[in-house]
Amino acid sequence: MQIDPSRHTKADNYKVLTNLVVPRPIAWITSLSPRGVVNLAPFSFFNAVGSDPLYIVVSIGLRDSGAMKDTARNIQASGEFVVNLVTEDLLAAMNISAAEFPADESELVAAELHAAPSVCLATPRLAAAQASLECRLYQSHPLGGNTLYVGEVVMFHVADHLVGPRLHIDNFAPIGRLGSPMIYCRTTDRFEVEPVVYDPAGHSFI
Repeated sequence: MQIDPSRHTKADNYKVLTNLVVPRPIAWITSLSPRGVVNLAPFSFFNAVGSDPLYIVVSIGLRDSGAMKDTARNIQASGEFVVNLVTEDLLAAMNISAAEFPADESELVAAELHAAPSVCLATPRLAAAQASLECRLYQSHPLGGNTLYVGEVVMFHVADHLVGPRLHIDNFAPIGRLGSPMIYCRTTDRFEVEPVVYDPAGHSFI
């Protein structure tokens, strides 16, 4: 079956795209308003895109009313944000934080969560998160109804029990976003595959 986006609504196209591009990691972003309110909201149009420098991207759309979301407004005003990764024990709290709260009300209170100081930023991280990435805004790019924010990671926070020799991260199992509207997955079912090397002399793989 062929599905032509030009013949369907934005809502239908969003549904198809988010059910096909899966699983997606979740950026649970803490940001700080100019009035000092800590905002917390999840976004699944998110990924790592560079290692030298360390860049991540998150795409944030508009509210249904057409207004900017608090996270986007705070990032543009402060030039910084923290990406907290979501593990299964935090799923219920993440779901609460996804609701549209007033800009002057912190989602942390409703979700019964606490902030912890960042090292390089004024914006705090989430104390309960097993991993958080402090990010300074590098660039922002309008993309239709979304804005793509490129952040440079300036500090990692990783729970001690996850870090092994040579900075190997082990047993970290964040949840991922699957199809819309509210389908998620676990990352505990894993398998390894041996890398393949091409042998130019024998025109074969070894």
